[in-house]
Amino acid sequence: MTNTFGGKPHVLILGGGSVGLTTASELRKSLGAEVAITVVDPRPYMTYAPFLPEVGAGSIDPRNVLAPLRKVLTGTKVVTGSVAAIRSAEHTVVVETEEGEKLEISYDYLVVGLGSVPRLLPIPGLAENAIGFKQVEEAVSVRDRILANLAEAATTKDPKARKRLLTFTFIGGGFAGGEAVSEAEDMVRDALRYYPDLHASDIRFVLVDGAPFIFPELTEEQRAYVLNQLRERGIEVKLETFLNSAENGLIKTSDGDEFETDLLVWNAGVKPNPVLSDDEASDLPVVTERGPLMGKVQVLPDLRVNTENGPLDDVFAAGDCAAVPDLASGEGKFCPPNAQHAVRQGKRLADNIARSVQGRPLVDYYHKNLGVFATLGMYKGVGRLMLGDKEIDVRGLPAWAMARGYHVYAMPTLGRKAAVIAGWAANLISRRDIIGIPQAETPRAAFEYAANSGKKK
Repeated sequence: MTNTFGGKPHVLILGGGSVGLTTASELRKSLGAEVAITVVDPRPYMTYAPFLPEVGAGSIDPRNVLAPLRKVLTGTKVVTGSVAAIRSAEHTVVVETEEGEKLEISYDYLVVGLGSVPRLLPIPGLAENAIGFKQVEEAVSVRDRILANLAEAATTKDPKARKRLLTFTFIGGGFAGGEAVSEAEDMVRDALRYYPDLHASDIRFVLVDGAPFIFPELTEEQRAYVLNQLRERGIEVKLETFLNSAENGLIKTSDGDEFETDLLVWNAGVKPNPVLSDDEASDLPVVTERGPLMGKVQVLPDLRVNTENGPLDDVFAAGDCAAVPDLASGEGKFCPPNAQHAVRQGKRLADNIARSVQGRPLVDYYHKNLGVFATLGMYKGVGRLMLGDKEIDVRGLPAWAMARGYHVYAMPTLGRKAAVIAGWAANLISRRDIIGIPQAETPRAAFEYAANSGKKK
């Protein structure tokens, strides 16, 4: 079906993440009812991804890292569905709903903020046994699995089963993987006080990365600090090592190590939403050369999509799925895929659409990096603060506090900010919860058991 909006310019936004939510919110502020706005996303909420490691460690309630699109974007139409086709030549996008219905939506301005998905490799057993860490559901599942395994390991008499239950493997040592394993280990260390039958020596955390270092965004000195911190806490960090196989939970790595694990978390890279690279699904130009930009939409500094015949004046792209020139870092550089850039690109994008509607010249995106910070568990952190031309390394409690402070500031909605802070305060008083609920993934199991328990086989 084709939507009409009574003569108003229609802005269609693909993706309800940081780019999409920010663009829609800022457009509504600047143009009010002068434009019609539609946001398309498979989920009816935006996930604040930087908080996922703390969700996975039980430090933040999962719902508190979500911003419900319909509640936040008042006056904006939200379509829950996946993008099936982008036809910029026809000014239309095809969206497929969960029920399989296909909607054809026309637009005057298109915003592509489809983000990224995990980049999987053809490793035996990976697709069948691993879990990602990009969505809140995945972070919750990781937390529940780890805590449930502690409870099961404390009661089993089988030493082999206990060893497998207490072995947790994380692949990928970037910020996402490094924070995930650090926070998870910190959660387990805190929970062990309630398990007299378990000892810290029973727990095995393994972090595998093919690079010669972890946390590539940091300086060499800071990387060495993080590596030392993790190893002092008992986390095995395997550098310049690759996952060769994960069939049936048996991990085989390129250094010859073999061990069984009950949890395999994949954080080894992402790629732009695959619909963009499908020539039959999208007619937008993407980078085809192999490398970190492969599959990303080609854009100009003003965030318009750039084709070999010139820019598309009514199509914009930003965030993880776009190759956005980083003017602050020098010629030939591109913005890294993080929330700091995504939010600011969303603001610039909204302003440029408003300028286009009003017939004013567009402005290039320019943002000087404010720094990077990571939490490594409760009261532990690391980061690099940019003050003008100076770079200041920050470690320990100050870095942890600065990371939390910045992310609360960046978290959408005042209510969610307050809820996150309230949750942290409650944890200081009563400590983190140690209950894992893996049964949440199969909520009807108990009912089905009751329904079938009286039947004869």
